[in-house]
Amino acid sequence: MILGMPTLVFIHVLISLLGIASGFVILAGFLGDKRRDGANAFFLVTTILTSLSGFILPAHKILPSHILGALSVLALAIACLARYSKKMQGSWRKTYVITAMISFYFNVFVLVAQSFMKVPSLHALAPNGSEPPFAIAQSMALIAFAVLTVLAVKKFRSAGVGAA
Repeated sequence: MILGMPTLVFIHVLISLLGIASGFVILAGFLGDKRRDGANAFFLVTTILTSLSGFILPAHKILPSHILGALSVLALAIACLARYSKKMQGSWRKTYVITAMISFYFNVFVLVAQSFMKVPSLHALAPNGSEPPFAIAQSMALIAFAVLTVLAVKKFRSAGVGAA
C-alpha cells in the first residue's frame, strides 16, 4: 500500500496524473503553435499506459471506465497514426490535435469523477455522482475542452517534419 492505495492503483493514478499534466503542456503547445515533440511523446505514452493499466485494475464487471478506456485507446491509436506514420501532414494535423484532445478530455473526465468519489467535500455535494454539482462540473469540463480543441485546431500549424 502506498498512500492508502494498493500499489497497482497508486501506479495507475500516478501515470494518469502525469498524463494529465503533460496534456496541459501539449495543449499550451497547440495554442502557441509549438510542436513540443518530447511532451507529445510523453503524453501519448502516459495516456496509453493510463488506459491500458485501467483494464487490469480489479473489477467484477465491465464498468463505464472500461468503455471510456477502450474509446481512449482507439483515439490514441489514431493520434499515433496521425503523428508518427502520417507525420501530421494535411488533414492529419487536425486529426492528431482532435484525437489527442479527446484522450486528454477522457482523462480529465475520470479525474473529475474520481474527485467527486474520493474528496470528502465534493462527495458530500454529489454522493451518487448524478447530482447537479457533478453534472455541472462535468459539463464545464466538456465545454472547456470543446472550445479549447477548436482553438487548438485553428492555432496549431507546426505540422512539418523538423519544425521547432
